[in-house]
Amino acid sequence: MQQLSYVHGAHDTPLIGSTIGAYLDDVAARFGERDALVVAHQNVRWTYREFHRRVERLAAGLLKLGLNPGERVGIWSQNCSEWVLTQFATAKAGLIMVNINPAYRRSELEYVLDKVHCSALILAPAFKSSDYIAILQDVVPEIHHCAAGNLRSARLPHLRHVIRLGGEATPGMLNFDALLDGIDADDARRLANVAATVQFDDAVNIQFTSGTTGAPKGATLSHHNILNNGFFIGEAMRLTAADRLCIPVPLYHCFGMVLGNLACFTHGAAMVYPGEGFDARAVLETVQAERCTGLHGVPTMFIAILDHPEFRNYDLSSLRTGIMAGSPCPIEVMTRVIGSMHMAQITIAYGMTETSPVSFQSSVDDSLALRVSTIGRVHPHLEVKIVDAEGRVVARGEKGELLTRGYSVMQGYWGDPERTHEAIDAARWMHTGDLAVIDEAGFCSIVGRSKDMVIRGGENIYPREVEEFLYRHPKVLDVQCVGVPDPKYGEELCACIILRPGAQADAEEIRAFCGGQIAHYKVPRYVRFVDAFPMTVTGKIQKFVLRQQAAGDLGLDGGA
Repeated sequence: MQQLSYVHGAHDTPLIGSTIGAYLDDVAARFGERDALVVAHQNVRWTYREFHRRVERLAAGLLKLGLNPGERVGIWSQNCSEWVLTQFATAKAGLIMVNINPAYRRSELEYVLDKVHCSALILAPAFKSSDYIAILQDVVPEIHHCAAGNLRSARLPHLRHVIRLGGEATPGMLNFDALLDGIDADDARRLANVAATVQFDDAVNIQFTSGTTGAPKGATLSHHNILNNGFFIGEAMRLTAADRLCIPVPLYHCFGMVLGNLACFTHGAAMVYPGEGFDARAVLETVQAERCTGLHGVPTMFIAILDHPEFRNYDLSSLRTGIMAGSPCPIEVMTRVIGSMHMAQITIAYGMTETSPVSFQSSVDDSLALRVSTIGRVHPHLEVKIVDAEGRVVARGEKGELLTRGYSVMQGYWGDPERTHEAIDAARWMHTGDLAVIDEAGFCSIVGRSKDMVIRGGENIYPREVEEFLYRHPKVLDVQCVGVPDPKYGEELCACIILRPGAQADAEEIRAFCGGQIAHYKVPRYVRFVDAFPMTVTGKIQKFVLRQQAAGDLGLDGGA
């Protein structure tokens, strides 16, 4: 009988039937004196007992504001201790945390806050070149004249509370630290009563992913989704309470908050943050100082660490494991990571936000060849099948679309049943859009992906979203965005533009139009002005030809 491309992660360890808040109670009781959170740039070092105490006070403080279970709380900030507290406190209080990309600008911020009707927003004052407070004041100018906690915005009528990090006072905004003050016995009882009603199938997190049809989509994830995924990610890494994981990847993304935080806390391990954002030197210093045993990153991060001029001056001998994900890993990089960084048990993970995110992961025992040529085997308790264009399961070794089913599949895109039904079929299979092959031993290889998606240094960019923004430019008649090869980021975005008759523009004008409006990584690195796009006989644009043309014109190899 022919073996089909269907795999099931049967496993002896059962799924966790608990909420994140209840699980944290248990972890704090078992590992109270062990380090839970270390944030180097904030001089934070909290044991699980102290971390649990702060989470409970913040959760009670959020409820004291008048927020009710099920309401959405956005967080717009770089990596910091407050972000981690918010992740666990919202879960404890039955609230739904909304991750907002620190790279977002005005139009993106307004869209996501409105889409999910955020009742509260926690934000940092600024990060890198972004003045978050000024951007928010531009979106909701009424905040200048409103009392804190009593915002009334015409554009965002559901937004009542804005909570800022830091000690300075800003009109209309509460201070984060004030939420932890003045919590009394009645507040604690209210929290306990609310926490007892939260169910593990309740939504706990909304993560926005770039949409193929333009606006970002809010993948809605439950306690059950991400708690179990985090646990089994940690199991694959063989984490224990003795481990200390350095997490330089962003918290707003599943990589930080699930592969990092939830993998650690489910095993009593320490979450270690080297800085607000990625910095190779900070990672090297933190791994050495904290004797970290694990390190996460996308390939470009590992390359930057290995190529740092002072790399050999640091002692990384404590390292053994970690995860490299986000984009394919070159074998040369993996060889150097294992040999020079002592990470013999580093693993590769594959997934997508909509599946919590990991559905395949390599084992610490897999050979180097398998770790660079495949994404490992299916995760515990998940099903995967590879299907052809008609939806039929293909034979092992044949290419088709990868579909995932199981506990990890999201509840859906918030407020968007049409897009949800396009992604998740009637049998609850999540259609990833990725082309894959599963071999006889169950190892999976990704051989293609959603045709339009561009992966720039681990960030997914859907050209349609950028195209729809560029259509707003008064001189742009038509635009198509494609990915072109780049030695550092893997791919960069190129905008191919047809100008309106008589109009003139240059690349800088187009990029300036994007500045401050869309995330920096979505701003096209290259802009080409063309007279027409390559078309099929039926009038469809041939993006693969456009990619080849753009790469050729720009003198970049591998454009096909």
